[in-house]
Amino acid sequence: MAQYDILIQRGRYFDGTGAPSQIRDLAIKDGKIACVSEQALAPECAERVISAEGKWITPGFIDTHTHYDAELLVSPSLSESVRHGVTTVLVGSCSLSMICSDYEDASDLFTRVETVPREKVLPILKRNKSWSTPRQWVEHVNTLPLGPNLISFLGHSDLRASVMGLDRATRHDTQPGEAEMQAMEALLHEALECGFLGLSTMCLKWDKIDGERAWSRSLPSTYAHWREIARLNKLVRRYDRVHQGAPNAATPLQIFDYVRESIGWRRKPLKTTLISQMDLKGSRYLTNLTKLTSWFTNAVKGDFRWQVLPTPFTVYADGIDVVFFEEFGAGEMALDLKDELARNELLKDESYRRNFRKFYGEKLSPRVWQRDLSDAIIIDCPDASLVNKNFDEIARARGIHVVDLFLDLVVEFGQKLRWYTTVANHRKPVLKKLVADPNALISFSDAGAHIRNMSFYNLPLRMLKLVQESIDEQQPIMSIERAVWRLTGEQAQWLGVDAGTIRRGDRADVVVLDPAGFAQDLEAVHWAEMDNFDLKRLVNRNPGIVKQVVINGKLAVDDERILPALGTEPGYGRFIAADNRKESDT
Repeated sequence: MAQYDILIQRGRYFDGTGAPSQIRDLAIKDGKIACVSEQALAPECAERVISAEGKWITPGFIDTHTHYDAELLVSPSLSESVRHGVTTVLVGSCSLSMICSDYEDASDLFTRVETVPREKVLPILKRNKSWSTPRQWVEHVNTLPLGPNLISFLGHSDLRASVMGLDRATRHDTQPGEAEMQAMEALLHEALECGFLGLSTMCLKWDKIDGERAWSRSLPSTYAHWREIARLNKLVRRYDRVHQGAPNAATPLQIFDYVRESIGWRRKPLKTTLISQMDLKGSRYLTNLTKLTSWFTNAVKGDFRWQVLPTPFTVYADGIDVVFFEEFGAGEMALDLKDELARNELLKDESYRRNFRKFYGEKLSPRVWQRDLSDAIIIDCPDASLVNKNFDEIARARGIHVVDLFLDLVVEFGQKLRWYTTVANHRKPVLKKLVADPNALISFSDAGAHIRNMSFYNLPLRMLKLVQESIDEQQPIMSIERAVWRLTGEQAQWLGVDAGTIRRGDRADVVVLDPAGFAQDLEAVHWAEMDNFDLKRLVNRNPGIVKQVVINGKLAVDDERILPALGTEPGYGRFIAADNRKESDT
């Protein structure tokens, strides 16, 4: 009988701690790393032998910002992430979990914000949602044949809606009473006891609710006074867990509410991570503010991390249906209208157009989208003569204002007008500084969401390519060892979960990849079926890089192929509870 289940031979081994990489053999037995050997091990000692000469052996990557909450219920393989080496995913981000609220509330909180069709998500939740507490949810996901491992926040919008009801939770004139606060605290306490990472909240007003009952109201978390969030954070702090938040981009100084919460004067620091630090085309000065914020907070005994996407933030849009139009009044008015005829009448109205042009012309107000249609390229349209042109050059050729041209095309072609723009992280020297910042988490893939708008499923590979390019250019921003650590061990250690390293005795979540594959374009997007949703979505396809993926000692990807057992057989991913050592508040 073979001594080991899997033997990976002679690869460049990264243990996930940032220690120097070395050529090693790695052996796996019963789901654990059984041996890391400097000497070559005999092939006959293992049932399966994988040659890794010229390749890297790394821990499985951890994606700490996804929205797979609904998808994992019917497509638990989550293969779009696993194929790129991700072996642990985090759900429950942005105040959106599907734990406590009923199935319709959970759907309506999620679908418009994350642009996954309500008619697909609602039936899934109606059919599958049998839980209403954190403990029941953990019990349910443990019955699923998960592909990657799973970690989770409890979402504040979910929590608030479940206790207050969706209507009361989304009114400015209504705040929770004492009994309701205690009910929220009880559910959060249960979640923390079950191993949830902490609480996710949201202050960004443009994230809107779907359905009929509270259509176009902002998420419940945005209606909470800060004292409510601070009270819940007392529990999060007591368990040494994490508060994930998103400040309102229109009020940048709100960041200091999070700073105050994180600081550990006469108490332990509160681990705080915010969405997101980017080099925005439309608000370049914000990068300096965010850097100063994290530096200051950690200098005065805080524990603060921005989430940083290690690649250009490119967004695709169908007509006017893209979330950043929610950030100004005229765009919000259009997206609030479900009926296409009514929306088109609005878009043709001259007074509305004047209002739109006014917002479009504002260049000094805080914003995410740069509001520059000369920086937006049409990639699909019934009028083929417009493809590969930007809106401004078409407008100049027709002698009209670019806003009028854009609205004319939306009225004429609707969602058949497809275009893209890069919103942030367009300057590579600035991006390199962002990913090198020790006060950042390399995160924010949004995997599972915005299925027609963006695709960052291969985020870890983009990070490694960026660092390798800097080394090849003899201007290294960090070592590859540190880059791997930032994608694995650093994230796991900060979040307090058992993952991210592949030393002897560790869980065998392992990736074998060929760095020669980084020569291809990792920013390219493709269409693929979204399993069990009857939809196509944007994905990444990078042949020649990730050769094998092992999750809990079982091969999930072999010779670049997703194995049929992934998502259909147990024994791969599992719910990983956060460290459950509760401490006092001081």
